[in-house]
Amino acid sequence: VPAIEARTGVRTDVAVLVQGDEPMLVPQMLTDLVAPMRRGDAAIANLMSGIDDTAEFEDPNAVKVVCDRVGHALYFSREPIPSRQKFSGAIPRWKQLGLIAFTREALLEYSTMTPTPLEQIESVDMNRVLEHGRRILMVETTVRTAAVDTPADLTRVSALMAADPLIAHYAGRTA
Repeated sequence: VPAIEARTGVRTDVAVLVQGDEPMLVPQMLTDLVAPMRRGDAAIANLMSGIDDTAEFEDPNAVKVVCDRVGHALYFSREPIPSRQKFSGAIPRWKQLGLIAFTREALLEYSTMTPTPLEQIESVDMNRVLEHGRRILMVETTVRTAAVDTPADLTRVSALMAADPLIAHYAGRTA
């Protein structure tokens, strides 16, 4: 952040990490993500969406998250959480999306945090924040995206992008 601020002469209040495996995001997702930051409700916010099918719930490429009663992340895993073997009733199943917002101060603090055991075990960097005792507000989006984690995903998402009107608009193929 300081290097960007020095180069641009503009103070950064909120920085948004957009991971490259989420090419189908839409502007509304970014608006929703930063809304709690603008209200001062969170220092770190992460988008999440519901998981509708068992295949996605069991897919290790989809990072699952469980939250407390007010929407803060409790834990992230590539494994199905909560466990289906221990409870067969209806309970929300969520996946983390690769859109994470940090206040300036939270990002500077994150950059000094040492990697943690659960972060390394799960291969999910947001567990580092939780293990250091910080909170992450999970923000629900109803926008369904398509992540690219495998060659098959790339083929599927390429076809979706070819027909996507928003991408066509940004590429200058529509008025």
